[in-house]
Amino acid sequence: MTKEIWLNLPVKDIQKTTDFFIKIGFSLNTHVPKSNNMASFKIGQKDFIVNFFTEEVFNSFTPFKIADLENSTECLISIDAENATEVDKILAKAAGGDVYAQAGEKDGWMYGGGFTDLDGHKWNVLFMDFSKLG
Repeated sequence: MTKEIWLNLPVKDIQKTTDFFIKIGFSLNTHVPKSNNMASFKIGQKDFIVNFFTEEVFNSFTPFKIADLENSTECLISIDAENATEVDKILAKAAGGDVYAQAGEKDGWMYGGGFTDLDGHKWNVLFMDFSKLG
């Protein structure tokens, strides 16, 4: 059985990426040495790992081209927020990227919005109140 799962994403500038995600509130993964080619973060209560690699290093992992994310997405990365206020705070802190979906309520039980990071990866931040579902 697998022990963990990591998300690996290519980026153009490790330092700018590091600064951006620290500002949002992600925690640096201290189990990984600091590098000019990689930044590793732990997200959430279960310490989901997101690793950012320079495009050059990322390209060495796979024979496939890095996706052009300007007008597309390779996936939608979702973050579970504690409440609607936290959604608003994260989106406000993501202002260095691009907020593509302003925060708002959906279906009476979900509140969220979305942002694009500095390299075009799409993220959404959601608070889901399951007590209001159906």
